[in-house]
Amino acid sequence: MSTNKTKIFIDGQHGTTGLKIHERLKDRPDVELLELPMADRKDLAKRVEITKAADIAVLCLPDAAVKELMVAVGDADTCVIDASTAHRVADGWTFGFPEMTKTQRQKLLDSNRISNPGCYSTGGIALMHPLVEAGIIRKEATPAVFGVSGYTGGGKELIAVHEGTPDVEPFGIYGVELAHKHVPEMKKYSGLTHAPLFVPSVGHYAQGMLVMVPITRDIVGRKATAKDVHKVLADHYAGETFVTVRPLADRKWLERDRFLRADRLTDTNSMELAVYGNDAEENILVVASLDNLGKGASGAAVQVINLKTGVDETTGLAVAA
Repeated sequence: MSTNKTKIFIDGQHGTTGLKIHERLKDRPDVELLELPMADRKDLAKRVEITKAADIAVLCLPDAAVKELMVAVGDADTCVIDASTAHRVADGWTFGFPEMTKTQRQKLLDSNRISNPGCYSTGGIALMHPLVEAGIIRKEATPAVFGVSGYTGGGKELIAVHEGTPDVEPFGIYGVELAHKHVPEMKKYSGLTHAPLFVPSVGHYAQGMLVMVPITRDIVGRKATAKDVHKVLADHYAGETFVTVRPLADRKWLERDRFLRADRLTDTNSMELAVYGNDAEENILVVASLDNLGKGASGAAVQVINLKTGVDETTGLAVAA
């Protein structure tokens, strides 16, 4: 990267994720944000020109628009961070989850084509990847993954429904065809042979997310207690700033000693993992808590920008107290 200000272009900066990325970057002295006039924002030639002029381009666009732009951009040297699903499992693209493996940061430094993770998949992969790697979850298993997100995860259309409809559902599951767009990346980066069974849901609140994976006898590769599972996760994320593991069976973050809020990490780039278990029944539950617009979207992109530009990874990002 240049020793001067890093030139960054956010294509789609007026969408939910783009707005949050812009908000985190706009006042930084090390960054120069490149913008197109409103009249040119759908002009492919102008978008290609400004993308090539940028050091980093962040694409907050529908999949089809991303693919169209990337064909036109070709092998330009610009580092592209794609926040869509278009390249999340594509060859030649590096997955933008720095904490996923001990070598992921170096892979990101060596790449100029980076796919920004999805919000649900960030939590699912954070939980499952270390456990598959350790042999606790069998690679050939089909884990169940359950998630609940705030309605901002659905973008402007769903935001409009929840903020403009008097009788909107307070809670609802969706993706009942069991083919959610985050499933391929969960499968690939968790190290699974088969796709997990993923059931997402939306609550009538703005931001925040919980992702849960039951570790039951039918998916384990070797017998493990909740303590064993906790140690694997704690060892894997030891020393990380944004991904931390709560104490085993921790109740201190529960409301009234019982309820885990989904919105407790709002406006941070933190993700907290927890392990609960009933060893007598050989049942274990692992949980990830994060902000769907933080570590699950815009925060993740800014973290990678920080890594690529050589500044501290926490620059412009809040860490949970």
